[in-house]
Amino acid sequence: MGRLKLPLALAVFTAAAFFAASGHWPWRRLAVEPAPVLATVAPALARPVTESLDTLHRGETVSAVFARHGVDGIDLPSLSRKLSLDPRRLRAGLVFTFRHAATDSAPDAITVRTSPEQRLTFTRVADEWQAAAETIAWRPEVIRIEGDIDNSLYEALDQQVADSVLGGNERTGLAWALADVYDWQVDFTRDIQPGDHFQVVLERLVSAEGDVRFGRILASDLSVGGKQLTAFRFTGGSGFYDARGSSLKLAFLRAPLEFRRISSSFTRARFHPVLGITRRHEGTDYAAAPGTPVRAAGEGVVVRAGRAGGYGNLIELRHRNGITTRYGHLRAFARGIHAGVRVSQGQQIGFVGATGLATGPHLHYEFRVNGVARDSRKVDLGNGPPLTGAELHRFEAERDRLSRLLYPAAPVLVAQRTS
Repeated sequence: MGRLKLPLALAVFTAAAFFAASGHWPWRRLAVEPAPVLATVAPALARPVTESLDTLHRGETVSAVFARHGVDGIDLPSLSRKLSLDPRRLRAGLVFTFRHAATDSAPDAITVRTSPEQRLTFTRVADEWQAAAETIAWRPEVIRIEGDIDNSLYEALDQQVADSVLGGNERTGLAWALADVYDWQVDFTRDIQPGDHFQVVLERLVSAEGDVRFGRILASDLSVGGKQLTAFRFTGGSGFYDARGSSLKLAFLRAPLEFRRISSSFTRARFHPVLGITRRHEGTDYAAAPGTPVRAAGEGVVVRAGRAGGYGNLIELRHRNGITTRYGHLRAFARGIHAGVRVSQGQQIGFVGATGLATGPHLHYEFRVNGVARDSRKVDLGNGPPLTGAELHRFEAERDRLSRLLYPAAPVLVAQRTS
């Protein structure tokens, strides 16, 4: 039997070769399905969409803006409750974006940015409008800017900081923030001189969409009139401190107005524009728009609040250590201000006017020590309370960290990124 295996195998292979060559098989083969032809489908044309912008004007309602674009059926009261938003409190100037298909005159979506941190979207689904609030995330970036001050801090920042670094409104916000930091050391309308210099390390906030806005000041170095004034933010204390750990907050503010523009400085002799004579001018005049809020330069008690001859409407405050301050030519007093009332530093006490012997709206401010008028710019107000113990050690570590950002070893350009 074994001798038959080899001839049998040869016969099988020979037959297989014959059928393969002829293309005919003695059994049925599985049919080979042809590969499917994939149809090439042209991509659907995107539905053309257009957008239009509209602004909420002063005294106008959101419903009025919607009505201009043919939008109705939005239940603002119920959506407001859902979103915890009162449409009556939306500020004028908000920009609404209306989106609709080119073939549809009625919008199918509306968006509005109600704040830097929030965007509202109204979407039309069938005949019903739905609303959703989106939180806008902002990422902090630490940058450093530096420059000279030739005339004013506003002009220095506006001329030397590019829009790509901080926009115009954000540069104004930075200027105000610097004025707040040095509120007790510098009156930016009188003390700034050509050749003064500033260095600031700050956080700017950047959104995913590329929007940029001012965040907060971390540290600054201001050279004013030959004086070097440093400030370091320390969250463990009361705000900003100098390099030694003393608070920048003092007993008196350098200026009684947040809107700082002075028309007349302290002088011993000045030609009086109303009386037409030269007389001693024992104070500083701050020109400002009528109604500009006037703030108390320091904590004290109201001695008088009423009419006082050439001063017009006058408020006089008594402070510690024989110091009094006077605020003249006021248009009106703040609510609750009368003799005997205690006020805190920075509290609003009155409004700029032109009462008494005044040719135009301004605030006349006097700083008196034991009844003698002194130039508030030259009065030594001492030092703020210092940090001590463990707080001082924590501050010194933070100061050293911020100093490396404020004073880099290599020269830097304006607004060079530091981290």
